Amino acid sequence: MTPGEELLFCALGGSGEIGMNVNLYGMQGQWLMVDLGLTFADPDYPGIDLILPDLEFIEKQRDKLAGIVLTHGHEDHIGAIPYLAADLKTPLYATPFTAGLIAEKLEEEGLTGQVKLNVIARDASFEIGPFKLTYVALAHSIPEGNGLLIETPHGRIFHTGDWKIDETPVLGEPSSHEALERVGDQGILALVCDSTNVFQDAPSGSEAGVHEGLRNEVARAKGRVVVTTFASNAARLQTIGRVATETGRKVCMAGRSLDRIVRVAKSTGYLLDFPEIIGFDEAMRLPRKEVLIMATGGQGEQRAALGRIALGNHDIKLTEGDTVIFSSKIIPGTRRRSAGS
Repeated sequence: MTPGEELLFCALGGSGEIGMNVNLYGMQGQWLMVDLGLTFADPDYPGIDLILPDLEFIEKQRDKLAGIVLTHGHEDHIGAIPYLAADLKTPLYATPFTAGLIAEKLEEEGLTGQVKLNVIARDASFEIGPFKLTYVALAHSIPEGNGLLIETPHGRIFHTGDWKIDETPVLGEPSSHEALERVGDQGILALVCDSTNVFQDAPSGSEAGVHEGLRNEVARAKGRVVVTTFASNAARLQTIGRVATETGRKVCMAGRSLDRIVRVAKSTGYLLDFPEIIGFDEAMRLPRKEVLIMATGGQGEQRAALGRIALGNHDIKLTEGDTVIFSSKIIPGTRRRSAGS
């Protein structure tokens, strides 16, 4: 199928499932791809860690793929880039924080320079083939969550990516009611919308509301405290760092993805007042009440830092009286893995 004068939409992944987001828009002989993510395997796939989308459809038309635009930096939206983008031979477009995460992924795979990565300013408009695009800031659990306004001769499409309503997101810009109203007032042909837990009636709550409860729990702890959360939630990392400072604790981080997020966040203007990070050896030497450890593994991943700490296979050791706080919810699709860990 080659796009003609009509406007086409084709979801190659992410529709009706958690993860692996890949969406195609077609028009005037060219395709635009929005996001290129992966998903994580569950116990039904023993020995398999990652699942990549099937791109056979667009691989046969890679000469007609004008570009890949990324809405935000979660793995289910950018995680497949190191494995598939070089073969597609088309440029990538992302805002600075997301682009920083992608650049590190490409460097790790030895692909720096093989994939063109274009850094687009937030709220900027740009063109890819026959498509005119504008990033629209939306709050999410990672900096620089964006919706995408796609303008075509057939009408405007608003592709939201993942999002939440949060007036005080701690980091990044909140979703602007005025901006969304302007998008609607311009007229929308189609809204392509996806966000985990969107059908739950209760509000998700604001990121700023986490601080007090987390501080109270850490303040009453007598020994070491381990807080596990999503590494990509830089706003939560900011909150945890603030709590550590307020409760007189040094911060130690366990997990490569945490290191990466903090490094990229600082390089793009976030987490500039984050406390100094100490190493594992110092964390184990300090009095237990003076240490707060941020760890990956809140979804029960056995190879993440928290799983290794629990099994005694990590430099960080816990003893009776230490406290582990899960500052995260279980992602749909990972309940079985978490329950069995």
